[in-house]
Amino acid sequence: MINLDNAVIHHIYISEDHNFYGHHGKPAGKTPMIEVDQAVCEAGKGIVGDRFHSYKENYKGQITFFSLEVYRDICKTFGIENLKPSVFRRNVIISGIDLNRLIDNEFNLQGINFFGTQEAAPCYWMNGVVAEGAEEAMKGRGGLRARILTNGNLKKSSITS
Repeated sequence: MINLDNAVIHHIYISEDHNFYGHHGKPAGKTPMIEVDQAVCEAGKGIVGDRFHSYKENYKGQITFFSLEVYRDICKTFGIENLKPSVFRRNVIISGIDLNRLIDNEFNLQGINFFGTQEAAPCYWMNGVVAEGAEEAMKGRGGLRARILTNGNLKKSSITS
């Protein structure tokens, strides 16, 4: 079990519906990501109120994480100011942890146990919502998909930057 005691949660987002997932060959959806101060995590189900809650039994992406450091690098690489981290459509924007090392590992964050299932690989939609070339720039660092193993409330850290 990997403890993420030093990780900082900067943003938590939920969305009621998919904008890109399942939209191949169709226009993107328009459902916003809503920032919340805390998320209710249900073991085996997902985040209450989010589009992937109770999506499928044992679904690999009950919650998604994205690195604040990668977000900042993408903004710098493409010279973008005022890009909201919500455009990446990940639930938790976090810093202080290499998300790829959590793949195939159990980890604990704020007393909640998770299992990292795979990279939240970027798709071609990133080229439209961020900048042309964003999909390629994010490969290998698109974030983390995880299963929720125990119930709990995940909260934004009180000290964020």
